[in-house]
Amino acid sequence: MGAKVWIDGGVIDAAAARVPVFDRGFLYGDSVYEVLRTFGGRPCFLDEHLERLAGSAARLQMALPERAAIVRATLDAIGAVGVECYVRIVVTRGSGPIGLDPSLADEPRLVVLAQPLVLPDEALYRDGVALAIVGARRNAPGTLDPQVKSGNYLNSVLAISEARRKGAYEALMCDTVGRLAEGSSSNLFAVRAGRLATPPLSVGLLEGITRRHVMAAARRIGVSADEVQLWPLDLVHADEVFITSSVRGVMPVVRVVLDRPEGETIGDGHPGPITRRVADAYLDAARVG
Repeated sequence: MGAKVWIDGGVIDAAAARVPVFDRGFLYGDSVYEVLRTFGGRPCFLDEHLERLAGSAARLQMALPERAAIVRATLDAIGAVGVECYVRIVVTRGSGPIGLDPSLADEPRLVVLAQPLVLPDEALYRDGVALAIVGARRNAPGTLDPQVKSGNYLNSVLAISEARRKGAYEALMCDTVGRLAEGSSSNLFAVRAGRLATPPLSVGLLEGITRRHVMAAARRIGVSADEVQLWPLDLVHADEVFITSSVRGVMPVVRVVLDRPEGETIGDGHPGPITRRVADAYLDAARVG
C-alpha cells in the first residue's frame, strides 16, 4: 500500500492530494503540525500529540477543527494504508487573499498524511551515528515561541543541510549564547556518571513527547534524568550520547563534529549500556502508550 492523505473530508491517494496555492500554510508557513508513528496500527501517544498541536495553535491564535474530527481523520488515513505508518497531522490557518493579516484566512484546513513506516537502518542503532554542531541557531527569546511546532522550519532545513555537508547524520543547534538546544528534528541526551542530562526548555527547544517519555522510562529503571545546561564540550566528555524523536525512538550517538572535520569520539565509540537500557524501556512504554 502507498501513502494516503485525508483532505477535504476523505482519504485519497497521496498523488491526487491538492492544497490551494492561496493556502497560508503554503504561502507563509502559517500552519501547525505533529508527527507520530503507529505500533500495531495504533497511533502512538496520539492524545499527547493532539494536546501539543492545540498548544501550538493557541500560541498562534489559530483555530483548529474539533479534536474528534482530527482523531477520525487520523484513524481513517492509517486504516487506508493498512500497515505500520508514519503519520503527519497538519492544520493550516486556511486560504484567502494574499496578505499577512491572519483575519484574511477563511477556515482551518486539516490534512493528515499516512505512509508506510520506514525506520532508520538497524545498523545505525547498532553502531551509532554522528552529530554536527552547526551554525544555525535556535530562535532568540522573544521571537517565535519554541513550543510552537509550525510549518516554518527553515532553521532546521538549513541546519540539517550543514550537518550533511559535514558528513553527520543529524544537526545539533545551539541557542544564541552557545548552549546546546536540540537537533534539527530531535532532542538531545547525554549520559554522565550514570545519569541522563538533557537541555532545559528555557534554552529554546521544543518539548519533545518522546523526550518526556524517555525521561520517565529512565526513572522507572532507576536512571536519574535531569534538565541541565549543556555546552558543546560537555558532549566530548560525556560517557554516552543519544537523540530522540517520535519515529527514531532512541538513537545512539558515537561521534560529534565540532571544529575538526573528523569529529570527536564519544566514550569508547560504541553505543553505551545506559542508552540500550533506556531505549528498551522507552519501547516498552511506546508499544502500549
